[in-house]
Amino acid sequence: MSFSYRTKNELSRVSTKRRCCMLAELAGIIHISGVVEISGRGRYSLKISTENASLARRIFVLFKEIYKINVEILVRKNTRLRKKNSYFLIVPTSNHTKQILTDTCSIYRDNNGQIVVNEDIDKNLIAKRCCKKAYLRGAFLGGGSMSDPEKMYHLEFVTHRQGYAKSLCELLNYFEIHAKIIERKNNYVVYLKEGEHIVNLLNIMGAHSSLLEFENIRAYKDMRNNINRIVNCETANLTKTINASMRQIDNIEYIKKTLGYDKLPQSLKEIAELRLNYPDASLKELGQMLDPPIGKSGVNHRLRKLDKLADDLRQGKIEDGL
Repeated sequence: MSFSYRTKNELSRVSTKRRCCMLAELAGIIHISGVVEISGRGRYSLKISTENASLARRIFVLFKEIYKINVEILVRKNTRLRKKNSYFLIVPTSNHTKQILTDTCSIYRDNNGQIVVNEDIDKNLIAKRCCKKAYLRGAFLGGGSMSDPEKMYHLEFVTHRQGYAKSLCELLNYFEIHAKIIERKNNYVVYLKEGEHIVNLLNIMGAHSSLLEFENIRAYKDMRNNINRIVNCETANLTKTINASMRQIDNIEYIKKTLGYDKLPQSLKEIAELRLNYPDASLKELGQMLDPPIGKSGVNHRLRKLDKLADDLRQGKIEDGL
């Protein structure tokens, strides 16, 4: 069972007692996933399909609580690729259907007598903050999905209408959730990619168990990423230290072979011997072995002088003396 499916199961069990919130949630479901069929003489029918049994039960209860009607439910068993069953909830042509569509979708006739479904979210439906939350819950149940947070942070709503996508973005922005819109295969996708925004939306919709699971995954990933950064940094520093040590040892051995230690100042001779004897030691450790001890900068200064001396010898600038 996917993370998105579990989230919808949880949202389908959120307790809603106010009629205004139930209507806003039902409007979100219908507006984003409902199919309206219009026949002659202004007759309407409404169909909603889903593969989530909990959501189908939720929609059935909302119709019953708000309009005191029992909608028809058809179940189609999908055998291909072991897909889940499909549930079709149908409100047949009746006086209730027109009232439902007027309440949830602001359906109306234009000046030419054509039936039009308003693309914008009805402001009266979401006048209260609690209704705004309920509407977003319904929109996610009807046309939303989430990626597995183990892989990536992505939540989206898919709709066929650009105007509705913009209206949904405005509603999300009310809660300071900054969504974006892209067009994909003749659909409009309202999406979130920031983990913080997804967490806020889960909280607003009432998916608290999914929120905790998401946060646990996010905290684990952040910790793992921090550890990886630290390890990578330490590995890079260690590699740098080893490469520097190998270069210094190579230069010291070249000086010893061509010039000899006798012609080196005592300070350079001491640090050269320590570097040869302790190739894995850091600059700080080498400095503490000297008598008297010196700091990292002092050790680095002496080793750089040895490096320069070896370069000069290789270039023939020094033949037999400093």
